[in-house]
Amino acid sequence: MSGSTVALIVIVLIVLVLAAVLLVLRPAQRRRRLQGRFGPEYDRVVGEADDRRAAEQELAERERRHAELPIRKLSADARDRYAAEWAGVQERFVDAPVDSVGEADRLVTVLMAERGYPTEGYDQQQADLSVQHAGTLDSYRAAHEISGRAAGGTASTEDLRQAMVHYRALFEELLGEQVRVDDRDNPA
Repeated sequence: MSGSTVALIVIVLIVLVLAAVLLVLRPAQRRRRLQGRFGPEYDRVVGEADDRRAAEQELAERERRHAELPIRKLSADARDRYAAEWAGVQERFVDAPVDSVGEADRLVTVLMAERGYPTEGYDQQQADLSVQHAGTLDSYRAAHEISGRAAGGTASTEDLRQAMVHYRALFEELLGEQVRVDDRDNPA
């Protein structure tokens, strides 16, 4: 064998080894990125899927869809208007907790729409919210579940209070305010 043939074989082997390393590292890198982006939502989607690859593909598809949404920030006036409307919903909770939970759900949906999120269905809302609001998605799910029980007359006043707390977490995040951890247990 000539020196140039040996050098060519060595170069081909190095390229093959690098390609193999990239094939191994790329899925792990993608997994870490998706886990960081989606947090507990990543674990939930992977747990419900038949395989990890399909779950990760679904999450990547959510990112692609979200990137095409016309998400926008609220003006200061709109934020003030929504904050005042939320305060009114909370004030009415004492006298009409079931109605207040319904109003909270409606207000969150209206706020989502104004921010540019589609609101055509609950499952799609969850998927769209999961990209930027994965941390409060479990709160939204819990609030929605309680709201359904409230409509059926099977939610306790404590359940309704918890629904308000959960709705408020997503509401404040969508509004652009920080959730006040020390105040999360008090809906009013």
